[in-house]
Amino acid sequence: MHHLSLPHTDQNTQRVLTGDRATGQLHLGHFVGSLAQRVKLQHQYKQTILVADLQGLTDNGHNPNKVSSNILNVVADYLAVGIDPLKTTICLQSKIPALSELTMYYANLVSVARLQRNPTVKNEIANKAFGASIPAGFLTYPISQAADITAFNATLIPVGDDQLPMIEQTNEIVRKINAIAQEKILQECKPLLSKVARLPSTDGQSKMSKSMGNAILLDSTQKTISKAVKSMYTDPNHISIDMPGRIEGNVVFTYLDAFHSDEKFVANLKAQYQAGGLGDGKTKKILEDRLQDLIKPIREARANFIDDKSQLIAILKEGSERSQDEANQVLNNVKRGFGLNLF
Repeated sequence: MHHLSLPHTDQNTQRVLTGDRATGQLHLGHFVGSLAQRVKLQHQYKQTILVADLQGLTDNGHNPNKVSSNILNVVADYLAVGIDPLKTTICLQSKIPALSELTMYYANLVSVARLQRNPTVKNEIANKAFGASIPAGFLTYPISQAADITAFNATLIPVGDDQLPMIEQTNEIVRKINAIAQEKILQECKPLLSKVARLPSTDGQSKMSKSMGNAILLDSTQKTISKAVKSMYTDPNHISIDMPGRIEGNVVFTYLDAFHSDEKFVANLKAQYQAGGLGDGKTKKILEDRLQDLIKPIREARANFIDDKSQLIAILKEGSERSQDEANQVLNNVKRGFGLNLF
């Protein structure tokens, strides 16, 4: 169901860095796009997951509660899907000061024009409709991401195609730092591309978002899941069971592709739907049953974790403290490269 393009390398030498901005609970889009992959990766590589609260503030600086109130929600989501803090280091961006200091050093090597040309940044700015009021932190978040990646000596970064410009910009910074230092103090990284397509929102019309009510959260109740599936966008022209239906753009079939384990069964459903004789109600019931089975254990595990916030804080604190030594070492190397190691 989930496939990764894994490079043929010695996994003991490979480091994986991934993470999320703490701006809300995670949903099925995150599960398909990253969480399920991370559960597998933690058994293959040394993996660090960064809860990016500082990057969350880049467009929420005037509403910091949106970030601070969701930090533990994100950690609970991680644990509930099976990310193991004994196998994966989970840390908090703001608790590793070296990341901010590295960002400052790197920022002096990147022009404003280069940041504005970054396709990922351009798209995000357009989607958020900042107008002329783009926060400086938001414009420079590719530099912050480069700091995160290099601070943990990460060589493999799980991303979608839309994030490839961020990897390119990170490697540009790495090459500049190494040239200044006249030695290889930072490593370039490679994208770890997923073959799983981005999951659409339940309405099929816009980006998946909790605030827009078109996303299924990982702690959704039975009733919420049922309501979400029943309201899913299908083929608006498929008005009777005997009519042939379209599967292109039909959100129900996109979700079945993503979550149903029997590909042959789904292929047969598609054939029946396209030929006529299969109703939307039946396909939605098949999908609902699958999602209920998937989310129930996640929801129950998450409830236990969120009830013990002290445990979540302890996991985050331990991971952050463990990460500081490594990040500080990288920072010291960069400072040495700039000749700023007088004492």
